[in-house]
Amino acid sequence: MKLTILAFLSAVGLTAFLPAANAAPVVGEPAPQFTAVDTNGVEHSLSDFKGKNVVLEWSNHECPFVVKHYEPGNMQKVQKEATDNGAIWLTIVSSAEGKQGAVAADEANKIMEEVGAHSTARILDPSGEIGKLYEAKTTPHMFVINKEGVLAYAGAIDSDSGFKSESIANATNYVTEALKALDAGTAIKVASTKPYGCSVKY
Repeated sequence: MKLTILAFLSAVGLTAFLPAANAAPVVGEPAPQFTAVDTNGVEHSLSDFKGKNVVLEWSNHECPFVVKHYEPGNMQKVQKEATDNGAIWLTIVSSAEGKQGAVAADEANKIMEEVGAHSTARILDPSGEIGKLYEAKTTPHMFVINKEGVLAYAGAIDSDSGFKSESIANATNYVTEALKALDAGTAIKVASTKPYGCSVKY
């Protein structure tokens, strides 16, 4: 009788080398680790950013809710404020090949340049590996990770779930508020919200 690979590894004591199942991201717990190459060929590992706050932004440039924040420059403003204060901002595109929002690296860089993005890097995730690791559901879907590598905020970018840019001025930006609290060493008042936007196109 043939042994399965799992049974064989167990028999020879090598199960420790099998990857563990990834747990869902939980605010207050260590953020799921990943390593990825950005659109300029630079490798980024989340563990490399210990000592810095990190923002993960799921994006799809064709999504009306993403356009809502980029067209008037709101997302770029939040990105600049964050990175000027020392945070790392990773924009992640988890659109699968052939689906809405999927782009090649050169096109992604052109989009970033055209909109004047201030993110640290843009990461393409066509396999959906990072998106599923974080259970990213919408574009945008935002995550803030503190300097110790703990997930500090997860959810919507702000308190207005509509797609009109005019409503941004009266909304509470949860990402900005979370970063301010982390920098001040105070508790984040709203650490988890329901994300809104287009579904991630896995």
